[in-house]
Amino acid sequence: MKFKPANNIQDLQYFGEFGGVNPSISDSSTYTFLSAKTMFDTFEGNADGCYLYSRHSSPSNLYLGKALAAMEGTETANVTATGMGAITPVIMQLCGAGDHVVSSRTIYGGTYAFLKNFAPRFQVKTTFVNITKLDEVEAAITPKTKLLYCESVSNPLLEVADIAGLSKIAKKHHLQLVVDNTFSPLSVSPAKLGADIVIHSLTKFINGSSDTMGGVVCGTQEFIDALRSVNDGASMLLGASLDSLRAASILKNLRTLHIRMKQHSHNAMYLAERFEKDGLKPVYPGLASHPSHSLFSKMINEEYGYGGMLTIDAGSKEKANELMELMQKENIGYLAVSLGFYKTLFSAPGSSTSSEIPDEEKVAMGLTDGLIRFSIGLDNDIERTYQEMKKCMKQVGVL
Repeated sequence: MKFKPANNIQDLQYFGEFGGVNPSISDSSTYTFLSAKTMFDTFEGNADGCYLYSRHSSPSNLYLGKALAAMEGTETANVTATGMGAITPVIMQLCGAGDHVVSSRTIYGGTYAFLKNFAPRFQVKTTFVNITKLDEVEAAITPKTKLLYCESVSNPLLEVADIAGLSKIAKKHHLQLVVDNTFSPLSVSPAKLGADIVIHSLTKFINGSSDTMGGVVCGTQEFIDALRSVNDGASMLLGASLDSLRAASILKNLRTLHIRMKQHSHNAMYLAERFEKDGLKPVYPGLASHPSHSLFSKMINEEYGYGGMLTIDAGSKEKANELMELMQKENIGYLAVSLGFYKTLFSAPGSSTSSEIPDEEKVAMGLTDGLIRFSIGLDNDIERTYQEMKKCMKQVGVL
């Protein structure tokens, strides 16, 4: 039977403490016990349904985690305070001194900086590869490799990872395949394609209102229990815990994710097709001109489309900055990092979200100073948006 991630979210049923249609928010940092033994058992993880302290867990966080696990088709999930608060504990839980990671070279700048600059402090080394070349990925694996890391759709170059192909390599070498699915929630279901662990920054499309941060790790019960262990769990001990009020807010927004993703995808496809006809070279996985269009078309849950992210190269940093400033002035969108907002957001990742990557490596991967990353918004009249963007592009000489 075809996997239906939005149905899995919709089919969850839980009532509030007094019968409310939303689950009650647990606005407590600590919880009381009727006996000292139950407190001890809960601390040891042996008392189901009991809560000790909100860094360990809270009802609100568990509701959100349950919904996200249902969306990704995994046994369970652990929510965190930020996307990086999900990514870094996973890597640290799986790797120790002397271990090795094989990672896509085009990933979020914060993840790149952690693997390149921070993880070596703990004697964890990373080899960065072109994730679209499976032979290059496999050639980078050593006896000390513990995990393969990639993004379903890479930030910011929109390269597509062959998750099923990577899964075969991971299983052959007894590695864990970790996939960041932030750019393509609902559109791609990495666990169904063979990923062992799926990560999201909830800050982006899943929350959708740019008003809070959050992250999630979706995986097996065994792995999530390991992350939460009071003795050696990286999520537990590093302490990036999501606040209950924010968890409840994200859960409410998650329920409309399927509607929003369809509109983000529709609008991005519309703009990509129009600008390509105008002679620009937009990069968007939904275009036949995208190198991985055929692969991505086989991977996606079709009804949600190809996502809301596209890039256009303005030719230089100066033109990119001029165009973004003009588009903001004309109220087309906001010159801002992040993505998944109701309004279009644009930034030049070479000098913002990917600025941690050294210049020579940006050149090698094709990340130019003039590249503009667009998170296309939920505009109802996308033809009007296109005309306004085109006018701005002509004014600064991009078109």
